[in-house]
Amino acid sequence: MISLSSALALGGCASMATGGGKNPVSGSAGGAHSANANASLEHCDHSLGTLAVEEDTSEPWYAILTNQYHLPATTPLIRLMIQQSNCFIVVDRGRAMGSMMQERDLAASGEMRSNSHLGKGQMVAADYVVTPNIQFSQNTGGGGAALLGGLGGYGALIGAVAGSMKSSEASTTLMLTDTRSGVQVAISQGSAKNTDFGFGGILGGHGAAGAAGAYSKTPQGKVIAAAFLDSYNQMVKSVREYAPQRAAGGLGTGGALAVDGASTPSSGNFSVADAQRKLAELGLYTSKVDGVSGPGTLAAIRRFQKIRGLATTGQLDGATVGALQQ
Repeated sequence: MISLSSALALGGCASMATGGGKNPVSGSAGGAHSANANASLEHCDHSLGTLAVEEDTSEPWYAILTNQYHLPATTPLIRLMIQQSNCFIVVDRGRAMGSMMQERDLAASGEMRSNSHLGKGQMVAADYVVTPNIQFSQNTGGGGAALLGGLGGYGALIGAVAGSMKSSEASTTLMLTDTRSGVQVAISQGSAKNTDFGFGGILGGHGAAGAAGAYSKTPQGKVIAAAFLDSYNQMVKSVREYAPQRAAGGLGTGGALAVDGASTPSSGNFSVADAQRKLAELGLYTSKVDGVSGPGTLAAIRRFQKIRGLATTGQLDGATVGALQQ
C-alpha cells in the first residue's frame, strides 16, 4: 500500500531526473513504425507475440493516481511504449472491446451491409498480459509533515506539508503473464526520481491534470512515465535472453518439492519411479528408485533423450515417455 507521506511527497515536485526535462514517453506509433519515441526506449527487430495491458483499478495506487494526482489510467501510456518498441503487438482488451463486440452484434442481427466482413474467426488472441503497478517512496531532509483534521480514507485528507522533501521516487513494476499457461514469464521493476521538493501538498489539483497529455505535462505524470519507461526497458532486456523455467516431470504436475503423503510427479500414468526403473534397465540410472526427480534422474533422462535424438530437457514429456515405454 502507498504510504500517506509518500503520496504527500509527490504533490509539490519541481523537477525530476528524467533526462533534461524531456517528456519521458511521447510521440506516436503506427504498426511497426513510430515517430518521436524516447531515444532511450528499447527496440526489437521483430515482435515476440501479442500482448494486452490489464490495469487493476481496485489497487490502492490506482486511487491515488486518479483521485489525488488527477492522472488518467496508465494503460494508454504503456501501450504507446510497447508499440513504439515493436517488441510486442498490442491487442485491445479495454473499453474499445465493448464497441467491437457491439459491431459484431449488429452484424449478427443482419443490420450490417453484406460486405462488412465482421464474421467470426478474425479476432487475434493475446499471447501475454502485462499488469502494471506503482509504488511511491520518499526520504525527507529535516522537514516534516503536519496533518490537520481527520483521515476518513484517502479522500478525507486535510493537511499541509512543511519543510523540504529532498528526494522522492516513483517505483513501477510490470508483470508479464503467459495467457495459455498462466505462467509469469517476466517481471521488472523501474524507478525515476524527483529532486529538490519545496513546500507543497496534493490537494487543490486542477482538472487539467487529468487530460490526455497529463503524463507529459505534469511533474507527477513525468516521473511516473519515466519509471514505467525504465521498467519496460528492463523487461525487454530480460525477455530478449528469455529461457523458459523447467520443472521435473513438466509444469503443474506436482513439482519436485514432494510433500509427505502426496503423490510424486508423473507424466500421465508413467511415474518418475517408472522412468527410473526403465532408465536403470538401460544402464543410464544407477541411483535408488525412489520416485523423486533429483539430479541423477534428470541427468539420466537427458542422456536417454540425447541417445534417442530428443530435445534434452530432462523432462518426462510425451515424446520421452513414449520412447521409454517402447
